[in-house]
Amino acid sequence: MYKLVAVDLDGTLLNSYGEVTEYTKEVIKKVQQKGLKFIIASGRPMDSIKSISKDIGADKYFIAGNGAIIYDTQKQEIIYEKYIPKQKVLEIAKICEQNNIFYNIYTEKNVITQYLKYNVLYYFKENLKKEPDKKTNIMVVNNMYEFIKNSEEMKCIKITICDESKIIFNSIIKKLKNVKDIEVLDVLHMSRKLIKQGTEDVAIEYFFTEITSSEVDKINAIKNLIKILGIDIKEVIAIGDNINDKKMIEEAGLGICMGQASEKIKEVSKIVTEDNNNDGVAKALEEVIAKN
Repeated sequence: MYKLVAVDLDGTLLNSYGEVTEYTKEVIKKVQQKGLKFIIASGRPMDSIKSISKDIGADKYFIAGNGAIIYDTQKQEIIYEKYIPKQKVLEIAKICEQNNIFYNIYTEKNVITQYLKYNVLYYFKENLKKEPDKKTNIMVVNNMYEFIKNSEEMKCIKITICDESKIIFNSIIKKLKNVKDIEVLDVLHMSRKLIKQGTEDVAIEYFFTEITSSEVDKINAIKNLIKILGIDIKEVIAIGDNINDKKMIEEAGLGICMGQASEKIKEVSKIVTEDNNNDGVAKALEEVIAKN
């Protein structure tokens, strides 16, 4: 008997335009009417998740920053947190600066960047069609390293590093893996997202990795949350598409991956559903709740 559903956002619940379809929203409603809790487990910052969580009616808890934060939306407070220490952020930033590679920082509330490129450009374009209170907060600064150094209260939940060249990207990954006490995500494929430019679809494509403090993972956040809720890991359904979803898909009672996921993710999944542009989450959940 399943009691909780944890679902990734980008590439999973959201289609390539960053939307949750009406059909999927209806299925989420059915899932909760059946008594299952539905939570978002995403790499996004808190404010970006809050609006989506509210929009789909899953407004009890969510996980942000790939497991760095658990947020109680009803009490409007963080109930679990694990940040990257400032000195470690500066060490990573220095490596990126010396190698002229794009990076951005996710805090509790903002995505901090020097340029609107890659993932930040996608959020910026996504914001254009959102109400002010539903936008992802983007802070553009003149000098990233100096901003970090002079910031006294910045709480970094993750750092994202992006590049279009696989050779350049792989070389920076090797250097980052020598940094102690951090987790460097081994992303398996290039990110591809779509934005509207007039009547045309334009693809934003890039290789990326995400860096968190050591032992930060969506599955660890889920385990902390289910202790509070009195739920066993075998009673959890986890749905995702990428390497940052791998452990939660492996360890949940039922692990489901999207149709466009890599073979390594499909190998650890009990169900492979349709892709995120064909309501894969909704179709898998309808099948599961019919049997639950």
